[in-house]
Amino acid sequence: MSDQGAETVELSAGAVEPSAETVEPSAETVELSEAGRQAAAEASAHRAARRDQAVRAAVEQGLVDPASPIVGLLDVTGIRAAAATLRAAFEAVTPPGTPVLHAFAVKASPLVPVLRLLRDAGIGAEVASPGELALARAAGVPPTHTVLDSPAKTPAELREALALGIAVNADNPQELSRIDAMTRSAPSTSPIGLRVNPQIGGGSIGALSTATATSKFGVALLDDGAREWVVQAYLDRPWLTRLHAHSGSQGMPLDMMVRGVSATYELAEEINERAGRRQIDTVDIGGGLPVNFGSDEESPTHAQYARRLKSRVPGLLDGRYGLVTEFGRSLLAKHGTILARVEYAKSAGNRPVAVTHAGVQVAARTVYAPASWPLRIAAYDAKGRPKSGAPVGQDIAGPACFAGDLLAENRPLPLLEQGDYAAVLDTGAYYFAHHYSYNSLARPGIYGFAAGKGQDLTFATVREPQTLEEIVAESGGGRRDALRDL
Repeated sequence: MSDQGAETVELSAGAVEPSAETVEPSAETVELSEAGRQAAAEASAHRAARRDQAVRAAVEQGLVDPASPIVGLLDVTGIRAAAATLRAAFEAVTPPGTPVLHAFAVKASPLVPVLRLLRDAGIGAEVASPGELALARAAGVPPTHTVLDSPAKTPAELREALALGIAVNADNPQELSRIDAMTRSAPSTSPIGLRVNPQIGGGSIGALSTATATSKFGVALLDDGAREWVVQAYLDRPWLTRLHAHSGSQGMPLDMMVRGVSATYELAEEINERAGRRQIDTVDIGGGLPVNFGSDEESPTHAQYARRLKSRVPGLLDGRYGLVTEFGRSLLAKHGTILARVEYAKSAGNRPVAVTHAGVQVAARTVYAPASWPLRIAAYDAKGRPKSGAPVGQDIAGPACFAGDLLAENRPLPLLEQGDYAAVLDTGAYYFAHHYSYNSLARPGIYGFAAGKGQDLTFATVREPQTLEEIVAESGGGRRDALRDL
């Protein structure tokens, strides 16, 4: 990752904003009122203060130390607030009584205690595999608050979902034919929809742009004959009552997301007009709200997105349609921190290098695609206190045995020394889910934190750190002679 020193500014706890070229442009957000800006600034400041408190407490309480040099921290207060803010954002733009299900994208944080916390906050689950469905069920998410999406659902997955009454979005004509046969032999209460690809184009990260001309997801609406096939598919199936589209996530401009939703709404209107009734009663608009990884500011917000939808696609939010959302990253990213001990501080080419225990195993996207996935780093001393001092350009290196295992390159920070801590910010979504077993590095423990009645910080274990015995077991340790017996 190459950082432009002249374009960076020092943030709280020694964090430095990545180059402005790597974050969502402010022009894509909706202007806030002065009161709104002040409230947002206060929320950001409180979140940063909780993070500083959590880092110090994690060090003092021994969650992170020389024997456990990396941990994940989740801000429970922040997660609860994010869920409430999401719900309020769409309540503000829909008539009272409008059915709205916010289904959290489980892939963003496949952790049962997190899903349980969100369930208690009124958030359901969007699942895309048997494993994710199992996690949602273990968290107690009811079938009526669960949505199954995947481009490769097996017959067994479909049968289970239909038996449970879980909402299913079919991805393609062949899958819809499977559902035809299953519902004929075993009627289901599952709401069933079809995923379409509005083919509006891609954002700045191609791998996350799901509405391109050749995306693997959904029925491509602009292909020859596709739109008419979709309309007829609904006319032939009175039980097909939902329509789904998801245009992409990080790197997608807000206006492009709105265009994708608008195209889906227009199709729903066309189908209902052709059917002569309100056959489609619910539109699933997916998730994908991008996250600002350049500062503590949450931008754009769910409220800004909801207001823009209200302005550009008013018919969708006038109460005639139920709504499903599938947000993931935008709910949790700002509420997680990876804290890693600096094992060694050295220099190479006259540039300081902090060798830490956070690298490709927890941040594979950042290591392999740093321009698309920049992360802020905050510097703390050996006691967990924010470091001060003049920013010094330095590399933040991970523990893996290849040269590119860098979380940041030439990043201006207060100089990190042996025994200090580097905090990797905005890692509450995906960074705890995308563990990469390079060098057989262990998955770190994850701990949620919140202030108790006496304002002392309390931690709860979300996931125990992986043991060496578990690594060996996963790697066939119990079958060491299996190949010798062939």
